[in-house]
Amino acid sequence: PTRAAPDTGRSADDTTTSFPDALALRREIIGDAHVDRAAADTDNFTDDFAAHFQRLLTETEWGALWSRPGLDRRTRSVATLATLAAAGQLDALADHTRAALRNGLTPAEIREVLLHTAVYRGLPTADAAFRVAQRVVREETTPEA
Repeated sequence: PTRAAPDTGRSADDTTTSFPDALALRREIIGDAHVDRAAADTDNFTDDFAAHFQRLLTETEWGALWSRPGLDRRTRSVATLATLAAAGQLDALADHTRAALRNGLTPAEIREVLLHTAVYRGLPTADAAFRVAQRVVREETTPEA
């Protein structure tokens, strides 16, 4: 059976989320530290590109994609983790493992996503993804002494 998309009052084609709202959503999901680090990692060579790239990324990824109705944040996190693991994008996988935890996925659910991805993408890729996700889950869920 098909489950209806949550009613958010927006059509699936409505991508009018403002830049400030998209940036707020990005910060909420991926974290202030990541966003601040991405914005600060510029120099004379990259500052113009970085400003435009960060705006494009925020408007497209967060304002036009993550803010769409149709999938909840947990489901979007599952799709993102699987895609990043399959592509071997391990730095981004670490960031989105944190986001998945913020979006309500449990470490056990993250493990299942990576196991599922392993069969369809390959074991070496899954092994690397597991090591990254394990490090992040430990950092984010282990109480400080």
